[in-house]
Amino acid sequence: MWVTSSFATVLTPTAVALGNFDGVHRGHSQVIKPILQQPGAAQSIAMTPPFPEGQGGIEGLRLPNSKENLERPIRLGKGHTYSTVATFNPHPREFFSGQSWNLLTTRSEKVQQLSLLGVEQLVLLPFDRELASLSPQEFVEKILMQQLQATHVSVGEDFHFGHRRAGTADELKAIASSYGVEVSIVSLQMCQGERISSSSIRQSLLEGDISKANLRLGRPYTLTGVVVKGQQLGRKLGFPTANLQLPPEKFLPKHGVYGVRVHHPTLSSLASSPCAVMNIGHRPTVSGIGVTVEVHLLDWSGDLYGQTLTVSLEQFLRPEQKFASLEDLKRQIQVDCEAARAVLGCRD
Repeated sequence: MWVTSSFATVLTPTAVALGNFDGVHRGHSQVIKPILQQPGAAQSIAMTPPFPEGQGGIEGLRLPNSKENLERPIRLGKGHTYSTVATFNPHPREFFSGQSWNLLTTRSEKVQQLSLLGVEQLVLLPFDRELASLSPQEFVEKILMQQLQATHVSVGEDFHFGHRRAGTADELKAIASSYGVEVSIVSLQMCQGERISSSSIRQSLLEGDISKANLRLGRPYTLTGVVVKGQQLGRKLGFPTANLQLPPEKFLPKHGVYGVRVHHPTLSSLASSPCAVMNIGHRPTVSGIGVTVEVHLLDWSGDLYGQTLTVSLEQFLRPEQKFASLEDLKRQIQVDCEAARAVLGCRD
C-alpha cells in the first residue's frame, strides 16, 4: 500500500473515497466499496497481523517519511486506476480547535485496516489554512481533478467540504459531473436502529459498552503499544502485568478493568490468542500518577519488555475503584481473572 502526504508522489489516476475515516468502521467500508469496484482497481488483500506505530507490517507498505516511499512508488501500468482513500491530516477538529484530537485509529492502524479492505493508496491531505479556505468548486478543481486526477469519487451522504463546510455531497456530485466524473453517494449505515459513526463508537467506548462499539466497528477495538517497565506492583501481588506505552493520540475507553485478548508473534504458537485482564486508569489504591494501561496474561508467563502487543477489547468487567488494602486489591484481581475467563471462554 502506498501512503503519501505530498501531491508530488500521488499515484494517478485515482478512484477516491473522501472523508476522515477515523475508526475505519462498517459505515466507512461502505463508502470505500465503490472505489474497489472500478475497472482496474484492487479487489482484496490478504489479512496481516497488527504492527507497531511507524513500522511496516503489510507487504508493499511505504510510509510517508520513508526515503523509499518518496523515490520508488509502485506503479501498476498505464490504464490502472488506483483505489485511493483521501483523508485529512491533522483531523479538521484538531486544526480548528488548536487542541489535540484523540483517534480511534492511529495512522498505522488506519493503514492496516484500509489495506485489509483492498485500498491501494492513502493520501493524507495536509489540512491547513489554504485547504480550509478552498470553496467547494475550488476543492473539486484543484484537489480532485488536478492533483488526484479522480475518475470516480465516493462519499457518505453527510459529507461536507470546502470553506466552512459549505459543500454537500449533492453539490459535489453536481460539480464533478461537469468534469465527467461520477460520484457515489453512500447512504448512512445503521445498526440496531442507530447511525454508525465515529462519534457513536467513541461514546460507547466511554460508557464501557464494548459490545456496542465492536459491533459498529465490525471488529474488536484494539490498543497497540510497547511493553515498558512499570513499578512491578502486579508481580509483587502475584499478577505480573505488561505495561503498555500507547501512541499519545490513541483514544482510550472508560477507565476500569476489561477482559481482553492479546496478539503478538511470540504468542502465535498458542492455540488461540491468550486471554488477559487489562486495567486502564490511575491505580488509586497505590496513589498512581498518570493513566496506565496494564495487561495480565492468564496462564502465560515470559519476558515481553520492548515488545509490541495488540490488545483486543472484548468485555468491560468493572469500573476503576480504590481498595482499602493491597490484600483487598489482590482478592479483587483474582475475581477479575475468573470473570475474564468466563466472558472469554478461557479454561484454567
